[in-house]
Amino acid sequence: MKKIAISVGDLNGIGIEIALKAHNEVKKLCHPIYSINKHMLAQASELLDRDIPDDFELNFVDGDFTIEPGKVSGKSGNYSFDSFMSSVKLCQDNHCDALVTLPIHKEAWEMGGVKFKGHTDALRKYFKQDAIMMLGCEEMFVALYTEHIPLKEVAPLIQKDKLIMFFLNLLSSIGIDEKIAVLGLNPHAGDNGVLGDEENEIIAAIEFINKKLNKELLVGVLVPDVAFTPHTRINFKYFVAMYHDQGLAPLKALHFDESINVSLNLPIVRTSVDHGTAFDIAYKGKAKTLSYMNAIKSAITL
Repeated sequence: MKKIAISVGDLNGIGIEIALKAHNEVKKLCHPIYSINKHMLAQASELLDRDIPDDFELNFVDGDFTIEPGKVSGKSGNYSFDSFMSSVKLCQDNHCDALVTLPIHKEAWEMGGVKFKGHTDALRKYFKQDAIMMLGCEEMFVALYTEHIPLKEVAPLIQKDKLIMFFLNLLSSIGIDEKIAVLGLNPHAGDNGVLGDEENEIIAAIEFINKKLNKELLVGVLVPDVAFTPHTRINFKYFVAMYHDQGLAPLKALHFDESINVSLNLPIVRTSVDHGTAFDIAYKGKAKTLSYMNAIKSAITL
């Protein structure tokens, strides 16, 4: 049975409730190890009025603060980062086979002095590799060419050489032999330059990859506003979006509760829930576990 390291996320949010609620189901699939200390777990357990299972194995993460449900806090942000990095090291040291992360709050990380924009950004810089963020479920996956950056910074990054490297890393990571839809950047995919010419760089990169592989594996550029319509989705399982909301808005509209987040092109396996800390329902017993269970199952099989 595989050992899975689990970082508990922001303790002011829903992550620890999900971990406790799903534990009996998770332990049937793997050996989970939770990065948290007994004091913080007991505090969360009391707030949730939920018993701690006897076989809830802990990987000690130092820290002591008062959990404040629904509050953005630097202390909670710091603890979620420490839980995350402690779990990463369990995998790096081969003590665990994969990592599953529960949701963090990016503003809390910033308030706590954490310099990264999220899990993927931290993994990219820690391992010094170009990690790729891909989200989705069995019906559809979306890989993001750019992630947590301001929209005004996206267009200058649409460059043939950068796109080629991204496509090569993506294809190597997912190891599939089926067509992948690649979206354009601009409305109407630029309308042949009328609404922007960044698509020329995307097309050049696609043509290079397809020629290199001697097969039409990448298909594009697709017009973004029709790429996720039913008649297009029936032809593709994998999509590449040029920026965060272009790919994740339709994905979450279609598959919010079941989607997961996967970090590709790294020396460790990392999956995550595809939702945030949900501060509005923290410690109210309303958190759903489907995305988390899917992340666990994917971590086991990847």
